[in-house]
Amino acid sequence: MAVKKVLKNILHKFGIEIIPYSKNAFEQAKLIDQKAVDEGSRNFLKLLTVHEVDLIFDIGANAGNWAKRIFDIGYSGRIVSFEPLSSVHNQLLKMQHSNPSWEVAERCAIGDIDGEIDINIAENSESSSILAMLETHLDAAPHSGYVGSEKVKIFKLDTIAPQYLKHAHVPFLKIDTQGYEEKVLNGALEILPKIKGVQLESSLVPLYEKETLFENMLKKLNSLGFELYRISPGFSDYRTGRTLQANCTFFRQENL
Repeated sequence: MAVKKVLKNILHKFGIEIIPYSKNAFEQAKLIDQKAVDEGSRNFLKLLTVHEVDLIFDIGANAGNWAKRIFDIGYSGRIVSFEPLSSVHNQLLKMQHSNPSWEVAERCAIGDIDGEIDINIAENSESSSILAMLETHLDAAPHSGYVGSEKVKIFKLDTIAPQYLKHAHVPFLKIDTQGYEEKVLNGALEILPKIKGVQLESSLVPLYEKETLFENMLKKLNSLGFELYRISPGFSDYRTGRTLQANCTFFRQENL
């Protein structure tokens, strides 16, 4: 017992907490197979359940469809959503009332600085980004072109997230920021040791200027102590069927 305590104290200094899987978590995961949802949703919910995730930071929430779906398939923890666009942030505020465990943060972008920044507004809103869009994206999704821009507050997660972490044991980070994912990670280096899992959208081909593509993003997550657990197709070229973006889910290697 003394050795375990010493090891635990050493790891704690580095921001690492050992949380063993509970038999109850595995039993709950087995029950997910009975849910009438698609296989991808079942597998993602199993990962959240087995790792006992109790808080999700939903970065790039748009109007809240992703968070609502996660609650609908059976996730029972908390979600804190972040969204910079004024039009969809208002929709998000209305959507959060569908679940008492859902909280919407003040309207802001998340990145690697604290201040203000301009964000480009896409016609379909979901493709909006701080980064300039490339022709590759426009060719594959003609209704994703920019139609305007607005100035928004921007915070590092290191600045804004601690207030939500107080009662969380196993926080998870979901990032969907249209090419700005690495900036989000760079602004979260202080809290990342507390984060047990990450899901992010990663481009396989350049879609936005100066974005980090899949191979380099994989190396970065590995260097931060995360291992790829799941990958699923995201945005595709409607003309050819080629996958242009993928949703990648990572968990900390010490949780294996």
